[in-house]
Amino acid sequence: MPEHPLPPSSAGAVAQLRRQVCDLHQDLVRYQLVVWTAGNVSARVPGADLFVIKPSGVDYDRLTPGAMIVCDLDGTVVDGELSPSSDTAAHAYVYRHLPDVGGVVHTHSTYASAWAARGEPVPCVLTAMADEFGAEIPVGPFALIGDDSIGRGIVETLEGHRSPAVLMQSHGVFTIGRDARAAVKAAVMCEDVARTVHISRQLGEPLPLDRGAVDRLHDRYRNAYGQPGPSTPRGV
Repeated sequence: MPEHPLPPSSAGAVAQLRRQVCDLHQDLVRYQLVVWTAGNVSARVPGADLFVIKPSGVDYDRLTPGAMIVCDLDGTVVDGELSPSSDTAAHAYVYRHLPDVGGVVHTHSTYASAWAARGEPVPCVLTAMADEFGAEIPVGPFALIGDDSIGRGIVETLEGHRSPAVLMQSHGVFTIGRDARAAVKAAVMCEDVARTVHISRQLGEPLPLDRGAVDRLHDRYRNAYGQPGPSTPRGV
């Protein structure tokens, strides 16, 4: 059992996030971003130095809210019976160093991982890319699982970059968002544009978008797209 009990003040938020994180893992399957037990979603607990993450090596069809693991921002298990994801240290590092991030996702989706295997950014050649990413999807450094090296690479690559997605070289995709759902959306969009740009390159060299057009598209998407509401930011 964990040495540090879950703070009573966080119990309600944790219960809600366990359900949400469990459900979002099914979106990874639905959008064909993962195979077997690979991939993970995590969510920061509001008002607490905690996050909820998937357990390691558990089949997606066996995931339940109760199986989700609560960790502190050092990656230490606070509540949960199973071992947390092998990527927990990377998620924890992101949460420690990017306080505005509320969700982190990791996948090995096929087309985006193919770009990662080449160590090549996905160029911003589509309006959908300008909308969601505001720039190319960058490549982060190669790093092995086991410590926070992957997390350092994610943060170093995405700090000051508009993209919520990074292709970690020879590994796969990590995405961030204001919450876990936004991070899952970024992972879905990352695979979609990686596939489309790959197909485009089979026909010839894609045409680059003007930087000014990218800026205008990204701003419109973030500030004018969709239906505004008291709890639903635009651009989602």
